[in-house]
Amino acid sequence: MNFSVGDCIAHPMHGAGVIDRIEKRKINGAEKEYYVLKLPVGDMVVMIPRENSTAVGVRPIVEAETAEKIINAIPQIAVDVEPNWNKRYRENMLRIKSGDLLEVAAVVKGLMSRDSERGLSTGERKMLHSAKQILISEIVLAKRASYEEVEAILDAAMI
Repeated sequence: MNFSVGDCIAHPMHGAGVIDRIEKRKINGAEKEYYVLKLPVGDMVVMIPRENSTAVGVRPIVEAETAEKIINAIPQIAVDVEPNWNKRYRENMLRIKSGDLLEVAAVVKGLMSRDSERGLSTGERKMLHSAKQILISEIVLAKRASYEEVEAILDAAMI
């Protein structure tokens, strides 16, 4: 799928942003085109090779109605209580990499629940932060809302 400057897209591991520009870079002797994605969270910039953006899972952001449905579905998400840290981490990473916002919301809810009960390891704390950024960044763009508004709505829905 080809995107243009100004398009709002989502990267499964970095979250959603707006294509600021498309630029050519010569790396290892080969010239490639890159989408330069500006993320609304943390003023981060991500460069995505245009030729394999689909294979990575880059997609258009969800519509505002879909974002609203995801927020409304969060209270019904069952929290995973996998006791094995390693297995839980791998499963959560696969959910995040899927690019499915509902799966990312499930990771956030599960880790937030675990944090309030037992606390999180450093690795899971980083994962929670990352998953929350991915979820919030896309909903911010879909609903044209502020980061703070979306974070408050999600925090309330996670209970």
